[in-house]
Amino acid sequence: MPAEWEPHEATWLAWPHYHGDWPGKFDPIPWVYAEIIRNLARHERVELIVNSAAVQRQARKLLDRANALFANVHFHRWPSNRVWLRDSGCIFVTCSADAPARESRQHRNPSLLATKFRFNAWAKYSNWRLDEKIGSLMSHAAKCREIRPLHRNTRVVLEGGSIDVNGRGTILTTEECLLSKIQQRNPSMSRPNYEKLFADYLGAPHVIWLGRGIVGDDTHGHVDDLTRFVSRDTVITMVENNSRDANHQPLRANLRRLQAARDQDGKPLNIVEIPMPAPVIFEQRRLPASYANFYIANGIVLVPVFNDPNDRVALNSLTQLFPKREIVPIFSGDLVWGLGTMHCMTQQQPSAISSQPSVKA
Repeated sequence: MPAEWEPHEATWLAWPHYHGDWPGKFDPIPWVYAEIIRNLARHERVELIVNSAAVQRQARKLLDRANALFANVHFHRWPSNRVWLRDSGCIFVTCSADAPARESRQHRNPSLLATKFRFNAWAKYSNWRLDEKIGSLMSHAAKCREIRPLHRNTRVVLEGGSIDVNGRGTILTTEECLLSKIQQRNPSMSRPNYEKLFADYLGAPHVIWLGRGIVGDDTHGHVDDLTRFVSRDTVITMVENNSRDANHQPLRANLRRLQAARDQDGKPLNIVEIPMPAPVIFEQRRLPASYANFYIANGIVLVPVFNDPNDRVALNSLTQLFPKREIVPIFSGDLVWGLGTMHCMTQQQPSAISSQPSVKA
C-alpha cells in the first residue's frame, strides 16, 4: 500500500445525499464538497460517485456555480448509503510490474490491485449493503484486479480509516478499533492475525499499535483522527494540553507508545505534536474534530479547520512538513457533524507504476 503522499492517479469521492448523516444541517454540506473538489481537481482527476440521475444533476449544477466543474471530474452513477469512501471503498495497492501476461490482457492496470475488505458500517449501523458493493465498482472502473482478504475462509472487515502506512512496510492502527469487543469487526481475529493480514495484503509487516481514539469518534478508535505518517520516518500526533479534557490521558498514552516505537528499520520515529482544537459540540454531542483527518493529494494537503486558535498551529506545522505542497484549510465545523472530515470522505487511487516494494497477490 503506497503512502498517501506518493503520486495519485485520482481521488475518489461520493457526493452527499443521505441527510441522516447531517440531521438538520445538510444544506451547507454540498458546498463544502464543492470547495474540496475545486481544489482537488486542480491537481488530479476526481472520480465522483453520485447516488442517482437527480443527484448528478444537482451536483453538476452546484459544482458549476462554485467554479468546480472541471473536465477531470468524472461521474459514476452508483447507489450508495453514505459517503465515507475511506472506509467503504476499496484500498488500492501496487504489485510488481512483471504481473502475468493474462492480467495485462484482462486489466488496464496490471500493477494496481483493489483490496476489497468487507464493509459493515463500523459494526454499528444497519444501512451498509449498498456501500458494501462500492469497492468492487471502483475496482471495475479502475480496471484493476480485485482481491478479497480472508481469515479462516471468512471475509475480513477493515476500514481505511483504521490504518495509516508509510509505504515502506510500517502501519499504524489502534487496539480500540481492532481488538475491542465493542463494535467488534472480526471476532475470530487476534493481534497476530491482524499483523499477518497487514503483511500479506498491504505489504506492511511492521505494526505500531496505539491505544484509544478520540472522544466523539463513532468508529470506536480510527487512527486517522489520532496519528498520521507525513513521511517514511515522521508522524504527526494529536495532543490535548488541557488535563481536564477527556482526550488528555488517551493522547498522552499514545504519544508514549510512539516515543517507544521503532520503524521498519529499527529507528525511532520523528514525532510532531499538534494540539487538538477546543471541543466542537453540537446538540450536546461532542464531535470528532481533529486536524489529523487531513488528506494528502498531488500538490496539496486539505486540512480540516474549526475557527479555533489552534487552526494556525496545525496549518503552520503541516506547511513545514509539506514544503512543496499547498496547504488548503477547509472549514469543517458543519462537515464534522457527519462525524468525519477530509480523510474520511476520500480514497486515493495511486499511480499504477510504483517504485515501492511489491505486494505478492
